[in-house]
Amino acid sequence: MDIGVIGTGCVGLVTGSCFAESGNSVICMDVDTEKIELIKGGVLHIYEPGLRELIERNIRENRLSFTTDLEHVVRNSHIIFIAVSTPPREDGSADLGAVLDVARSIGKLLYDYKIIVTKSTVPVGTTEKVRELVGQNTQVEFDVASNPEFLKEGAAVEDFMKPDRVVIGVDNPSVGEVLKELYQPFMRSGDRTIVVSIRSSEIAKYASNAMLATRISFMNEMANLCDLVGADVAEVRVAMGADSRIGRHYLFPGVGYGGSCFPKDVKAIIQTARELGYELKVCSATEEVNRMQRERFFEGILDFFGGDLKGRRFGVWGLSFKPRTDDIREAPSLFVIERILSHGGRVAVHDPAAIENARLCLGDRVEYVESSYDACGGADALVVLTEWNEYRQPDFDRLKSSMSGAVIFDGRNLYDPRKLAEKGFKYFAFGRSNTEG
Repeated sequence: MDIGVIGTGCVGLVTGSCFAESGNSVICMDVDTEKIELIKGGVLHIYEPGLRELIERNIRENRLSFTTDLEHVVRNSHIIFIAVSTPPREDGSADLGAVLDVARSIGKLLYDYKIIVTKSTVPVGTTEKVRELVGQNTQVEFDVASNPEFLKEGAAVEDFMKPDRVVIGVDNPSVGEVLKELYQPFMRSGDRTIVVSIRSSEIAKYASNAMLATRISFMNEMANLCDLVGADVAEVRVAMGADSRIGRHYLFPGVGYGGSCFPKDVKAIIQTARELGYELKVCSATEEVNRMQRERFFEGILDFFGGDLKGRRFGVWGLSFKPRTDDIREAPSLFVIERILSHGGRVAVHDPAAIENARLCLGDRVEYVESSYDACGGADALVVLTEWNEYRQPDFDRLKSSMSGAVIFDGRNLYDPRKLAEKGFKYFAFGRSNTEG
C-alpha cells in the first residue's frame, strides 16, 4: 500500500518505518526542514532502540522517504496517518492546533479518494472534527478513521512489530477491512485487531493510559503505607501480582510516573470529563498522588540532612523518565534536582541517553559526567531516579569508598535493603522498611 505519515516524532517515525519494513511504500512528512535533513542523514532527534537501523534499511530499499512537501504526500498516498503532536494546554486539555491545521491542508490538496487516519492521541470527537475540516475544503470523497498508538517509549519498535492489540475506529466497515489488511503482517501469531466505533477508539487510548497510571499511583500509596507499618512493598507486590485478576505488571512503586503520555493523557481525560460536567475522581486522585510522591521523596532527602542542603553534593543516577529513552518530559528527576538546587545543594548527573536533553533544561547549574561512578565522587548522597540496567548492580564497595557519605535515596526501589545495611549504607526507598546502616 501507499502510506503517508504526517509528523516525525516518535510515533510518526516508528509507524512509518515499521509499515515500510512490511513492504509498503511510505512517505513521512514534517514541516521542520532541519529535522528531515538530519533523519535522511541518519541522525535522529529521539533515542529509540532499533529505530535508526530500521529507517536506514528501508531508505536503502526505497520503501521509505522523507519530505517537507505535504502535497507530495497527499498525491502519492492512499492512506494518510496524522501523527503530529498534541501537547497539553495550561488547563490540561490537548492542544489540537497541529492536527486540525493538517486536516485543513489535506482537504485543500485532495484530488482523489483517501483514507485519513488520526494516529495522534486525541480527545473523543477529534476525528469527527478532522472529517468536518477536510470536508469544508474539498468536494472529493474520503473516509476518516481513528487508530490510536499503544507504543511504550524505549520499546516502541518492538511494540509496533508485535502489538498486544491494534485498535481501529471506523464508521465505514470497508475502511476497517483496509486497515486490518495493512496490519496483517504484524498479526502472524493471531489476529489482535479490535475494530470499534471512532469515539470508542479515541476513549480507549486515554482510558488505557489512565488505568496504567492509576496502578502506579495505587502502588505508591501502598508503599507509603508499608513504610508506616513496617511491611515490605516488594513482598506485597509479589503477593498481589500472583492474583490473575490483578497481574504483575505496573505494580512497581517509586518516585512517580512521567514522560509524554501518562501525565498528559490523565490530565486530558480529566479535562474532557469536566467540560461535560463530570468529575473523574479516581483519575484526579491518580494525578494528585503522583504529584505528591515526588514531593515526598524530596522531603525525605531534606529531612535526613536536617533541612539544610547548602554546600552538600548529590550524585544523581538517571534523568529520563524511564530507561531506554532520552525523554525527560515530566521526568521526576527534573523536579527532584530543581528542589535540591533551590535548597543550595550541588548536583552531578549521569544518564546513558538523556544528558543533552537535560542540558537544555538545567543548563550549567549541574555537573554532567560520563561515568555513573564519577557522579558519586565526594557525594554526600546518591539519588537514583531512573532504573537503567547499568544502575541495578553497581559495585557498592567502590561507591562507598568514593562518597563522602554512604547514603542512597532510591526512587526506583532497585536494591536490597539488607544487603546495603551490611555494606554500611543508609538506604531509603519506598515501602522497603527503610534502614540505616
